[in-house]
Amino acid sequence: MTIRKILDGVKDGRQSVEDAEKQIKLLSYKKLRHIAKIDTHREKRTGIPEAILAEGKSVTALFEIAKAQLKSEGRAIVTRVSEDQLKALKKIRGAALEWNENARIAVLRKGVKPQKNGGKVGIVTAGTADIAAAEEARVVAEEMGCEVLAIYDVGVAGIHRLFPELSKLVEFGADAVVVAAGREGTLPAIVAGLIDVPVIGLPVSSGYGRGGKGEAALLSMLQSCSALAVVNIDAGFVAGAVAAKISNKAAEARLKGKT
Repeated sequence: MTIRKILDGVKDGRQSVEDAEKQIKLLSYKKLRHIAKIDTHREKRTGIPEAILAEGKSVTALFEIAKAQLKSEGRAIVTRVSEDQLKALKKIRGAALEWNENARIAVLRKGVKPQKNGGKVGIVTAGTADIAAAEEARVVAEEMGCEVLAIYDVGVAGIHRLFPELSKLVEFGADAVVVAAGREGTLPAIVAGLIDVPVIGLPVSSGYGRGGKGEAALLSMLQSCSALAVVNIDAGFVAGAVAAKISNKAAEARLKGKT
């Protein structure tokens, strides 16, 4: 269906303005030659910004896609960036580049960072080795307008480290919490059993041996007797986006309650 047909439907009274708006949003993308179709309305449609996965893309293709995204939206979030790709992104003119070495995320932007909207996300890791995936989640949540409190290296091998930090998390007022863990992946279930906000388990490929590379962590989280959601191994972007969506909805509800 074309935009003209949708608008004709509104004109003839066959559909509402609201339905037409939804359909138009689904049609909106920008074709970049034969290499990509950039989803220019993803954030308006879903609340999650378009992100460019750098892995598997040539330096030239990534450069062109990032440049087009930046021109269209004023921002380009690029994940899993290699050294050569980073060098190319730094050559894009007219944009500030923010680089998170741990997460391997580059954010190119024209103008200012997103305004804070009241959503609050907590991010916790079991070990220092889990920080890279957690940082990916943090960057995404912040790009979605959330305030983030990060608490790192409080895993079950020294569980006494967790409890003082959980108090900070409660005082912070997190609307959702991402908990990243490798090895046996126990920490998300423990946290979910102690706090009353949604917990997103983020299994990390930091373990080794039988059940290594995140497999044991993923299965442990899926078998949790505590109620929690679980994303794929090393899926920091997804974990951060889900936590931010929950937090943004909570902030929206708080705002409506005050009016």
